[in-house]
Amino acid sequence: MRLPLLSLLLGTLNLLCSCRTDYADLPTFSTEHHLLQAVVEIPAGTNHIQQYDPTTRTFRKVQRAGTDRMVEFLPYPGNLAFVPGTHTTPTKRHPHGQPLAALILAESQPTGTVLEILPVALLRLDEGGIPRQVLLAVPARPSLRILPGATTWAAIQRDYPHVRPMLEQWFRQTGTAAGSVRVAGWKDEQFAQQQVQEARY
Repeated sequence: MRLPLLSLLLGTLNLLCSCRTDYADLPTFSTEHHLLQAVVEIPAGTNHIQQYDPTTRTFRKVQRAGTDRMVEFLPYPGNLAFVPGTHTTPTKRHPHGQPLAALILAESQPTGTVLEILPVALLRLDEGGIPRQVLLAVPARPSLRILPGATTWAAIQRDYPHVRPMLEQWFRQTGTAAGSVRVAGWKDEQFAQQQVQEARY
């Protein structure tokens, strides 16, 4: 009697897992509007670090030595997301590469939210000699934007000049060791869009 019950439970668990959205398999551009889309992993306003695990199709806390990792500074200033269908250059830490990261300047969005976005810049970082890139983006839908009119890098620098130094300071504090993250520079929205194309697989 126990064996059929166990089989039923395992079958139900397998069915539930197979019904989960495979965020890694989403298209890079939305089907309806053909706009770049991103999946929120870490909502704005939290210090907890988590990422999507495509094997289990779940969002899991990132751990180091059995302890959940947290940003030991101010909370995330935007929603950290990944662009599906993209891969960065492989590194020692990530031999298969990782999806291109995006920081979406918007109110806090729940983990797993899929947003159409407009890239406005590309932030280039160096962490202990390992290059890292983060798209700076705003929601494509105007009603979700918190910086009205900020749809280009030039507009952000002109209308919101404190955004750049604030983000640079925040990212410098997020490394695995103090002072391990260096800001290597910024590129505009055209360069950011080009990087998205190059990262697609």
